[in-house]
Amino acid sequence: MTEIEGEHEMPNTTTPVAIVEAYHQAWTSGDVDLALTYLADSVACSAPDPEITTKTQWRAYLSAFVPMLTGTPELTRMTDGNRVALWYFPQTVVTDTTLASELFTVEGEQITDIRLSFDRLSYMPPQAA
Repeated sequence: MTEIEGEHEMPNTTTPVAIVEAYHQAWTSGDVDLALTYLADSVACSAPDPEITTKTQWRAYLSAFVPMLTGTPELTRMTDGNRVALWYFPQTVVTDTTLASELFTVEGEQITDIRLSFDRLSYMPPQAA
C-alpha cells in the first residue's frame, strides 16, 4: 500500500480475486469485522459444521477460530470468472499441516457464497492414551 496525503490507499477490491484476497488477509490477520465487510448480507456459507450457514454464524465461527491461528501459509489459488478457490494451511498449536480449501463466488463486489473444506479432526487436541 502507498500513503497518499496522510491516508492509506485502499487496496483494489474490484476483481473477484482481489475481493477474496482482501477478505482472506483480513480474517487471517485477526480482523474479523473487516473480513465480514467483504461478504454480502445474504452470503451462503458451507462448512464442515452444518450449523454454519449465515453471515452471523460465520462471524461466530471465525471469531472463535482466529485466536487459535499461529499462521496461514497459502499453497495456491485458482480463478474462474467470478469464482475463486484458495488452498492454504490454517496453522494452530495442534496442527500445521492440515490443508483447507475454500471456493468463493463473488457477485458485484461482495462474496455471496463460501464453501469451506478441511479435516476438523486435525484441529482436535490429541487424546490421552
